Amino acid sequence: MALESNTIDGVLVIRLAGDLDHHAAEDIRNEIESQLEQTRYRYLVLSFRGIDFMDSSGLGLILGRYRSVAQRGGKMALCEVNSPLQRLFELSGILKILPVYETEEHAVRALKEA
Repeated sequence: MALESNTIDGVLVIRLAGDLDHHAAEDIRNEIESQLEQTRYRYLVLSFRGIDFMDSSGLGLILGRYRSVAQRGGKMALCEVNSPLQRLFELSGILKILPVYETEEHAVRALKEA
């Protein structure tokens, strides 16, 4: 599992790659929380372009970061979600609380305009 981070217009963008399972979820969570704390950014975009597999630990990771960002008074979005993940997000109810965008640019722009 790999994580790449970038900031675009004051939005923390996290690009995930590989398998997001219970083996990787805790390390990813810790890294994202550390970056949010250090930068004090209130906006977070998670890009799933490089995700090959995700289990329920990944869903927990997403929901936990959503709560964390919301407690900071911020907003979060998901982007670049493939069809199997889109279906998983629909079934889990995540799409009822988090928007999904086709590209990072669309997600960043939407958060900044919200």
